[in-house]
Amino acid sequence: MLGAETNESGGTVWRTIRGRLIGRTAVFGAVCRGSSPLPGTMTLRAVVLAAGAGTRMKSDLPKPLHEVCGKAMVLHVVDALAATQPDEISVVVGHGGDLVVETVQQAAPTWANIRFATQHEQHGTGHATQIGVTALSAPSADDAVIVLPGDTPLLTAETINRLVSNHIANSHSLTLLTSELDDPTGYGRIVRKADGSVERIVEQRDASPAELLITEWNAGVYVFNHAQLLPALSELSTDNSQHEYYLTDAITTLAQDGHVGSVSTEPDEARGVNDHEQLVEVEHIMLARDHHNG
Repeated sequence: MLGAETNESGGTVWRTIRGRLIGRTAVFGAVCRGSSPLPGTMTLRAVVLAAGAGTRMKSDLPKPLHEVCGKAMVLHVVDALAATQPDEISVVVGHGGDLVVETVQQAAPTWANIRFATQHEQHGTGHATQIGVTALSAPSADDAVIVLPGDTPLLTAETINRLVSNHIANSHSLTLLTSELDDPTGYGRIVRKADGSVERIVEQRDASPAELLITEWNAGVYVFNHAQLLPALSELSTDNSQHEYYLTDAITTLAQDGHVGSVSTEPDEARGVNDHEQLVEVEHIMLARDHHNG
């Protein structure tokens, strides 16, 4: 169990999103959303996980603040939420948190409605997500919550929009972003049931030899139904090789009800940055993308 930090207000019975969006479409935007959503409608919120120390970067600068094409990685991630424009974005900080807060406050777009949550001790992505969600301002049971890492600067607004739209259209409890590589070493693998639906995600360190052969991997970007997210987080344990609360274990819990969906994207877009070599690679990809689009 995650313990006392868990917000039990999310433990209500999930009310399925039935398209009662009243004036909304599957494509979210400021025009579609008022500041006071009507009863029975769904609002969208986001949690950006930006607490990691990034020891492999070999720098005192917090990892989310390393720049790609002149902008901190975490700000690229915020930009990827532009098409969906969540009502608020909770940025979870940890290592160098004061500097991350200062940078994001100064440079984030005004629509982002940023708030911050501090993960004082790093106990895994599940723990960080819990802290980030509890910093949101009383989300309702019908709300959807995007959870995404702060070190994936190549994510696009179009892909996040596809993910959210798919989540709403199919009334999922969770929709996750996946990709495929011939050699996805280092990434969690998507384990599917016989009918092709998502069963669970197994981390590289905990995978069996057969699971390591799976080429579909987890991009670490999710849309959860809020009413089911907190109960799923409360069931996490540290029974794994890292002795951490894995957010991916929540997928196993939610998949038992068969309401977990997925959206695929090309592998470059979901690249995370863990060292300077990967940072350089991501910048080259972004420059090439900008040249192609320009």
